[in-house]
Amino acid sequence: MTDNNALYAVRFSDGSVSLYIDEDYAIERGVDPATLTRVEIPRDLFVSGTIQEIREYVAVYLESRLSGNA
Repeated sequence: MTDNNALYAVRFSDGSVSLYIDEDYAIERGVDPATLTRVEIPRDLFVSGTIQEIREYVAVYLESRLSGNA
């Protein structure tokens, strides 16, 4: 099995995010796969960060992608 430090995320219009361990799980939970973004999490954060720290990292990442496309 390969080392994987990625999560799948959905960003909502209010800026909140939902995180999923993989695309299949997100789909099982009713998420449209077209709304998912795969986010590579830095290894140290993935291993020892809190869920809140990871959620904040993903939110900033998604916001920066959104701003970069504007």
